[in-house]
Amino acid sequence: MKFFIDTADVREIKDLAATGMVDGVTTNPSLVAKTGRNFLDVVAEICEIVDGPVSAEVTATDFETMLTEGRKLSKLADNVAVKVPLTWDGLKTCKTLSDDGILVNVTLCFSPAQALLAAKAGAAFISPFVGRLDDIATDGMGLISEIRQIYDNYEALTTEILVASVRHPRHVIDSAKMGADVVTVPPSVLRALISHPLTDKGLAAFLADWAKTGQSIL
Repeated sequence: MKFFIDTADVREIKDLAATGMVDGVTTNPSLVAKTGRNFLDVVAEICEIVDGPVSAEVTATDFETMLTEGRKLSKLADNVAVKVPLTWDGLKTCKTLSDDGILVNVTLCFSPAQALLAAKAGAAFISPFVGRLDDIATDGMGLISEIRQIYDNYEALTTEILVASVRHPRHVIDSAKMGADVVTVPPSVLRALISHPLTDKGLAAFLADWAKTGQSIL
């Protein structure tokens, strides 16, 4: 499973990319707004840091403007994935851009029917928002399971399931067990994946025993 980082913080991306764990980045207007920087400049810089797909979202809601924005975003770098909303105009934009060989991430997916439509429109990625479904007492991970089942029924559907709105490590593990292709996580969640109290306890014991020997490897 691939790990994308859901942030527009260039410093965070550089730090985590050095671990080799970052396969791509997802951004949105809200995340970029937090940086206080120019949207296009931020996206271009992130594309230089990460080799994998970098999702950059259109801000228009009508087909013609979305298409124009999407084409402009795609020219920032070869690894830009244009993010469009799951609306009819968004799907029309997805179809046109994907036919031109441009990666498209269809976002704000909340049902398996929507995911099927996005795949038929040629989306490279579908972004189901599991956390937001959990927030309204709906099974977010159940949606991932349904999408995986549908996509696996049809070889012609090549859209990757990009699990979004991830809130905690359990979402990541459940996504991996269900066979999701990608999870996009905030930096804090990626860092939390490595934490376990028994790891900390074991390391502390090893270091204490080593200190008693009075030796040094260097």
